[in-house]
Amino acid sequence: MKQPIRKKASLPRIPRRPSTKQAVTFEYFDPSATIVTLVGDFNKWDPKVRPLKRDAGRLWKVTVRLEPGTYQYKFVVNGERWEEDPLNLHRILNEHGTYNSIRKVGSPLAVGLEAGHDMAKGYDEHTIAG
Repeated sequence: MKQPIRKKASLPRIPRRPSTKQAVTFEYFDPSATIVTLVGDFNKWDPKVRPLKRDAGRLWKVTVRLEPGTYQYKFVVNGERWEEDPLNLHRILNEHGTYNSIRKVGSPLAVGLEAGHDMAKGYDEHTIAG
């Protein structure tokens, strides 16, 4: 006679926390570049991890998913030139005596409040005539 199959006791499932990562696009323009990569503290400054793709207009782009926070980054052009983001004026001096670009990633509400945008009223403090 066959023994009934017993199910193994399973551990209780821990509900997965929804991801708070956000899509962040980085762009770099250099028509003479043959390869551009994105490096930063989010990928341990590894130039092999995040290559950008060049579009028809010769603009290099990549989108990465990042948790909320403040990140330092640069572009590596043709495998040798480490460049700041010319479209981003937020920078910090690094240990090499050059600058790293800074990108802040946050929840839409937090970013809106940082910029002085009143989400409930739908206006920006800089557009109010006084």
